[in-house]
Amino acid sequence: MTDWQPDQYARFAAERRLPFDELVAMCGSTEGGVVYDLGCGPGSLTAELGDRLDAGRVIGTDTSPAMLAKARPLATDKLQFIEQDLRDFTADEPAAIVFSNAALQWVDDHPTVLARWRQQLTPGGQLAVQVPANGTHPAYGLARRMGQELADWFTGEPPTLAPDTVAAPERYAEILHDLGAVEQHVRLRVYPHVLASTGQVTEWIKGTALNSYRDALDDEQYEAFLHRYTARLIDEVGDHAPYLFTFRRILMWARF
Repeated sequence: MTDWQPDQYARFAAERRLPFDELVAMCGSTEGGVVYDLGCGPGSLTAELGDRLDAGRVIGTDTSPAMLAKARPLATDKLQFIEQDLRDFTADEPAAIVFSNAALQWVDDHPTVLARWRQQLTPGGQLAVQVPANGTHPAYGLARRMGQELADWFTGEPPTLAPDTVAAPERYAEILHDLGAVEQHVRLRVYPHVLASTGQVTEWIKGTALNSYRDALDDEQYEAFLHRYTARLIDEVGDHAPYLFTFRRILMWARF
């Protein structure tokens, strides 16, 4: 089972929190209701939701033991962390907001998953979701190609880099409408991240998309993969310092 490396993920914490802040700003107050943060990761951002959304209680869920180990020391009487697959999410009490920042992209059949989340809401409840939509960036295409080119490094089929599950923004608007949204806001946002160099893109995706490669290769093979990957990425996009890493994300909010 692939697990996360929280410290690697946190290397770009400032950049990763930008869509979180924008997603929170799209939400209205819960007036003391319960907020569920699905795919909460290390919990540091989840811990802010109580005050920022006027929540009576916040519950973060994740499937990563490593991430939950980071999150659980933050727990209080109003902040809880539990292990739960977001595809099977069931609220122990109806949710004022179901919130999910950069997690839905790891599963497929988004209409079904979003319908399940919507069913957990109180009347007037809100759904707030952010998904990366950056699969067309050269960094991700190169990683996929290299996985196939180096297939003999793996036992069996090369692992999936990351599922290609994210739909167009207008499709999410249709899904929210079909689920009964009385208000909604869906937008595609490009975040311009200025990294120290082109090579820093490798450090970025080591924290997310390359987790499955890391688990499938031994340490020596993985380091060799990263070295080849970085060299080829520089060949493709240029050796820049700084490097502008453009990152597309879809943010969606609805009230039901």
